[in-house]
Amino acid sequence: MARPFPAHPSPPVVALVLAGGRGGRLMPLTEARAKPAVPFAGSYRIIDVVLSNLMHSKMENVWIAEQYRPFTLNRHLAGGRPWDFDSTRHGFQILPPAEGRSEEGFAAGNGHSLHQQVPLLQSFGAETVVVLSADHLYHLDLRPVIAQHLERGSELTVVTTEISEDPSRYGVVQVHDGAVTRYDYKPESPEGQLVATEIFVYQVSALAAVTDDLVQREKAAEERAAARGEDSEHDPRVDGDSLGDYGESIIPAFVARGKAHEYRLDGYWRDIGTIDAFYQAHMELVRGEGLELNRPEWPVVTNPREVKPAWIGPSASVVRSLVSPGASVEGSVEDSVIGPGVAVERGAQVRRSVLLGDCTVPAGARLEAVIADVGADIPEGSTGESKPGPGNITVLVPGQRRPASPADETTGP
Repeated sequence: MARPFPAHPSPPVVALVLAGGRGGRLMPLTEARAKPAVPFAGSYRIIDVVLSNLMHSKMENVWIAEQYRPFTLNRHLAGGRPWDFDSTRHGFQILPPAEGRSEEGFAAGNGHSLHQQVPLLQSFGAETVVVLSADHLYHLDLRPVIAQHLERGSELTVVTTEISEDPSRYGVVQVHDGAVTRYDYKPESPEGQLVATEIFVYQVSALAAVTDDLVQREKAAEERAAARGEDSEHDPRVDGDSLGDYGESIIPAFVARGKAHEYRLDGYWRDIGTIDAFYQAHMELVRGEGLELNRPEWPVVTNPREVKPAWIGPSASVVRSLVSPGASVEGSVEDSVIGPGVAVERGAQVRRSVLLGDCTVPAGARLEAVIADVGADIPEGSTGESKPGPGNITVLVPGQRRPASPADETTGP
């Protein structure tokens, strides 16, 4: 097998961030950018949280698997430099989709994407891979997670957490004495509140065996179907496109092998992959209940934008809000997040809203429960719901004639 990477003196651990999904549940914010590149909390991007956890965990090898609209994301990543991943012998790798071999090309789901990286992990000499999604908020030191994984001889370690919300949109986990005994992917009738956080530690050799076995089983099933004259849903030239979401295929297969264990994450955790969750995470921030962005020993680190300090004018009123550098406020802002380059004119009112950047709230405008994308057109008059709830968040984007409803875009990873 070809070795695209230099040899390493000891088996390295690789952190693989899956950042290629289209992010349909965050539309229209993901219409022109990858989901991990969506601005967050004024000064950050969504991907900054996972990268900061990896940086503070002293992970040396960080790989980013990309696919959908990577340009804005790559510009922000800057080769890993802001997180000190740009070392000479280890460091940062961008894994774009490619043509040429059956395990390459565009992924048909995150399970397929994970399968595509197995040959690279093997050629690199990695024995352990930490697989993470890029749209979750938490603080976690991965070193004790990896240590437990190795000490227990686990093939898979699932980082879990207890939630109070409806668990039916997550992978629900059952455990006994630390062993994962069942994994139900987005069940209609979930049992319990323990869910997977989309942080998984795999033994690479077991990952190769499991994914290869699943692919071969699917091929055998397709051959039987072909013998009956039935058409296949999958391209026979592409290995692994039948794997779909790893929660549907790969995780249950590992659980069945009997060497899957949990690592419990305590404290704050939130999936912000939907418009409603994205909005609620920002409201938690302004209430002081959300992710601690500047924890002294574990701050969220970003690729900073060089802008002037925020300006709060003499007519301004700002209450329980985050105001980013580069913003200017002359009007009223309450319980909101004001991104860089946002101007709130005198006489404008902004309440319980998230303005991502580079837009103007004109005099006379009143925003309530609004998310405004970078460069959005803010109309005069009243916009938004007085009692925001699921599906009632108004989203404004550039060049838009009417506000978008997240209920219009509810499909996709």
